[in-house]
Amino acid sequence: MRAIERAWYDPKQIWIWLLTPLMLLFAAISSGRRALYRSGILKSHKLNAPVIVVGNISVGGNGKTPMVVYLCDLLRQQGYYPGVLSRGYGGKSENYPIQVTFASNGNEVGDEPKLIAKRVNCPVVVDPNRKRGAEKLINDLRCNVVVCDDGLQHYKLARDIEIVVIDGQRRHGNNQLMPVGPLREGEWRLDTVDFIVNNGGPIKNGEYLMSFDVGRAQNVKYQNVSQPLSDFALPVVAAAGIGNPQRFFNTLTKRGIKIKDAKSFKDHHAYKVTDLPDETVFMTEKDAVKCTEFASDKWWYLPVSANLTPEFRQAFLAKLKALK
Repeated sequence: MRAIERAWYDPKQIWIWLLTPLMLLFAAISSGRRALYRSGILKSHKLNAPVIVVGNISVGGNGKTPMVVYLCDLLRQQGYYPGVLSRGYGGKSENYPIQVTFASNGNEVGDEPKLIAKRVNCPVVVDPNRKRGAEKLINDLRCNVVVCDDGLQHYKLARDIEIVVIDGQRRHGNNQLMPVGPLREGEWRLDTVDFIVNNGGPIKNGEYLMSFDVGRAQNVKYQNVSQPLSDFALPVVAAAGIGNPQRFFNTLTKRGIKIKDAKSFKDHHAYKVTDLPDETVFMTEKDAVKCTEFASDKWWYLPVSANLTPEFRQAFLAKLKALK
C-alpha cells in the first residue's frame, strides 16, 4: 500500500496506470451511488440540528482533526454547544454509539476521536452508523450543532455545511481516482462545497489558508510534563503515523530539532512498544494517544493548534447563522 501511495505523488511511477480497470470500477460505483441519492431512491437523513462535515476528496490525512478542534472552539465562543461525530477509523468496539472521554482507549475508539476529546470542551461520539451517533449527540447529549470528523462521501447523513481540507503541498497528486490516484471523488467536487481550507499553502482562488501554532513539547507518558523545544539540543528519533509524515518531520526541523532517524508508519498505525526505541523520540499528538500506556518517559509529542483567517471565521459564522 505504501508503494501505491508513493506512486500517486510521483509522476515517474507509471506502473500505477496498470490499475486503471479498478479505477473505472470505483468511478462507476461511486458515481452510481451519488446518482441514487440525487434521485431520492436512497434517502439522506436530515437532523434537528445543523450538521457540519469536515472532510476531503483524497485519501490520507490533510489536517481535518485540527480543523475540527478549531471549529469546536469557535462554536463554543459563539454560544453554541457543539458535539463531534466520528466513525472511529482504526478503533474496535463491541458497542456503539460510544462517548469518548480522556480515559478512553485510543485503540478502541480510534486515535483521532481520542485526540479530539482531549482538546475540546464538548461531547465526542464514535459510531460507524453516523445517523445513530448524531442522534445521540442531539437527543441524549443536548448538542445543537454536529461537527462530523470526515464523512464527506457519507451521503446517508444530510449536511448543512461542507468544509474540505486539502494538503497545500501535495494537493491531489496525479488528480486521478483511486486506486490510480488518491482521489475519492473528482476535483469537480470542490465546486460544490461551501469552504475549501488549504493546509500550509500556497492557496488558490477561493481557498482559506490554515496555519498552525506549535506548543511546548509534551511528555507522552506524563501528560502534565512539558518542555520548550530549545531544551532538546541532541538529535532525536522522529516518528509519524499520519497521511503525510514528511510534513511533521519538516515541522520539527524548522523549529530547530535535529533528526537522526525518521520513522514513517502508515496512517492510523497501531503502535507497539517495540516500534520505537527507549531514547528521545518526537511524535505527533495523534500517535501519542495510542502510546500512552506503554510509553517511555523519553517520548514526546508536539501539540499543534489550527489558525484560520478572519475572512474564514466571518464567512463560516454567517453561513451557520443563515441556516436558522
